[in-house]
Amino acid sequence: MNNPDAVNTNLLSPLSGEEIFDEFFEAAQHFHGYPAPGVILGCYMVEMAKACIPDDILFEAISETSWCLPDAVQLRTPCTIGNGWMRIFNFGLYAVSLYDKFTGEGVRVFIDGRKIGAVDEIANWLLKLKPKAEQNSERLRQQIRNSHHLICSRETIKVGPEYLIKRSQGPIAICPLCREAYPSTHGEICRQCQGDSPYLNRKTRDSKGFETPALKSVRVEEAIGQKILHDMTRIVPGEHKGADFRRGQTITGGDICRLQQMGRYNLYVDDAPIDSHKWIHEDEAAEAFASAMAGEGTRPEGKPREGKVNIVADQSGLLMIDTERLYKFNLIPDVMAAARKNYTKIKEGKRIAGTRAIPLYLSRENFNAAIAVLGEKPLFKVQPFKSAKIGILVTGTEIFQGLVKDKFEGILTGKVLQYECSVVKTIIVPDDRKAITDAVGKLIDAGSEIIITTAGLSVDPEDLTLKGLLDAGATDLLYGAAVLPGAMTVLGRIGNVSLIGVPACALFHKTTSFDLLFPRLLTDIPINRHDLAELAHGGLCLECQTCSFPKCPFGK
Repeated sequence: MNNPDAVNTNLLSPLSGEEIFDEFFEAAQHFHGYPAPGVILGCYMVEMAKACIPDDILFEAISETSWCLPDAVQLRTPCTIGNGWMRIFNFGLYAVSLYDKFTGEGVRVFIDGRKIGAVDEIANWLLKLKPKAEQNSERLRQQIRNSHHLICSRETIKVGPEYLIKRSQGPIAICPLCREAYPSTHGEICRQCQGDSPYLNRKTRDSKGFETPALKSVRVEEAIGQKILHDMTRIVPGEHKGADFRRGQTITGGDICRLQQMGRYNLYVDDAPIDSHKWIHEDEAAEAFASAMAGEGTRPEGKPREGKVNIVADQSGLLMIDTERLYKFNLIPDVMAAARKNYTKIKEGKRIAGTRAIPLYLSRENFNAAIAVLGEKPLFKVQPFKSAKIGILVTGTEIFQGLVKDKFEGILTGKVLQYECSVVKTIIVPDDRKAITDAVGKLIDAGSEIIITTAGLSVDPEDLTLKGLLDAGATDLLYGAAVLPGAMTVLGRIGNVSLIGVPACALFHKTTSFDLLFPRLLTDIPINRHDLAELAHGGLCLECQTCSFPKCPFGK
């Protein structure tokens, strides 16, 4: 590197000469469509950066705006968007960096806001002080030609190692919907078919006229003796909803009046053969989907009814959902799956999800795409809770001295017993760092698999629980969760022993962050900062006078 200062705001060397300006002007005119001031100035900035890079260095480029400057980089260097040697970070900053592609060391040249006051027309253009029509284009170009070196500064930079990796699309797959090649890292279907297409007029699988196979429809009076093609639902508001007629059922004369009362005057009958290479009946599709979705601790609930198959829990525990693949499955046209909230406490036999095809006959194309998304891993599983040995550490000098009666032990014991856990030991200590540390050791010696600490997690001088846990050897500490009440929760571990710190608000509020996080600890599911941040959506308890948790929006 030609050693520019770490941050050099002094005057940079000008690139003088009418021929250089004319070269930049013509290049911008030809490449950009017109002699844009941003491209011309960008060419000067790129050349100033190149002056700091030795000739034998292979370099790459970063543009910090998507406007004009990337064109200048492509005009004055071998770095282009297509060959991957230029990255664009759209920060909206007029800055360009060139750097050694192996070491990441380089130089950044930028328009310095402290310097543009002396060049009025450049300031009008850059800061949009005047509408474009009112700017003096000729004066602006003249100021760029004469003052480009006066308004820029440079600094040495070092690009992070993650940006020195050779660009690669990765594995390529054929999208099962549009049949086009795409990087498989984008998901089971291409991004256009996921709904990211900018086009309004492309024929997608949702806009092909809702094609169906040729089905035979007859008047209900003519259906006697024929088999119907699908379940038919009767609804009596507030009283009944169910399939009164099942697929394959033979219609009799006694059925006519009831069908008419249901509003059925025409029926699809099982008369003509359907091309199974092109179409699949809703029942068969739903069965295949449910079978692929149901994992450990779950099972499909019998045969399809009304074209739908439910999935139920085969054991009690915590519902775990591959939410990303569930989302991708629902991007496929003409199929759906709906589920209860991820990490919900589930009892054996309870429904956790349902799936179906939307039309009576699903195209094989969409069916195959949906099966491809599901792959070989299930979407749903129910993880059983372990019967953990719990140690409770109550902190608070006022409780230790008997000035205040402890209520934490009773509250927490009641909560953990709901999960068939046992409390092996409870210790009450003052707000003393060493006492907290020693108590943690005693709880571990007593066989605790999970230690629950109470209070001492706020911002007062007496709140020493975190420091005591650290002294006891706590690692992987996560302090703070996007939940109210219970924001000052702490999670961590000491060896194989899990830690969860419950803030003092649990003495007042019946339901807190503890009720959302403790079940996960009982299934040994790792909890990271991302998980705690995701709790924000649904993490506000309404503090109802009569608590109905978990049958409420909290944590959902």
